[in-house]
Amino acid sequence: MNRRGSVSPGTAAPAEERSCSWMKPWVFLVSALAIKTHLTAFGQMEGQYPTLSDTFTSAFSPCTEQGWMCCPKGWKLFQKSCYYISGNVMPWAESVQNCTGMGSHLVVINSEAEQVGKIQQSSKGFHYFIGLSAEKVGQWQWVDQTPFNVSAAFWRKGEPSDTDDQKCVAIQRASEPPNNWNDLTCEHHYRVCEAAAVTV
Repeated sequence: MNRRGSVSPGTAAPAEERSCSWMKPWVFLVSALAIKTHLTAFGQMEGQYPTLSDTFTSAFSPCTEQGWMCCPKGWKLFQKSCYYISGNVMPWAESVQNCTGMGSHLVVINSEAEQVGKIQQSSKGFHYFIGLSAEKVGQWQWVDQTPFNVSAAFWRKGEPSDTDDQKCVAIQRASEPPNNWNDLTCEHHYRVCEAAAVTV
């Protein structure tokens, strides 16, 4: 120790100076504030990540041996599929991309029950694209490559008109189901996307 009372390098301080007397109350205050700030930030961050209940809506279908059928939030469950009924319009090709980007496809209708199901409940648009189109007049093809079955088609009376400019199909909501398909131009319309329900 030198004359001014400080410790020289390599020497130990006297026992009375080695205590924690240098720790003043402000050190505890700063530590407490740092911990509080960390906990507050963590609490706010917790709300930013979706939970399972935020991501999936519970399905009101009976519990099967496999579990409960669930759909993403904002989608509607019908049988074993989830349906998204859009709230905005876009051309058919963009509708295909939009559905694909959500891990789904434009709806492929396989039965009258599916045709009449959730789509008629929407109150927004007039026409809703489905996943049926034709590259050549009259050669209808589903987006998922399911073969087109004429006996399971739900055309409106007088449809399809089979003209060169009407190669996309939409459900015309104002028409009486189940026969409410209309071939039309591939311009801006609403859309219905379909994905398999998740079993949890």
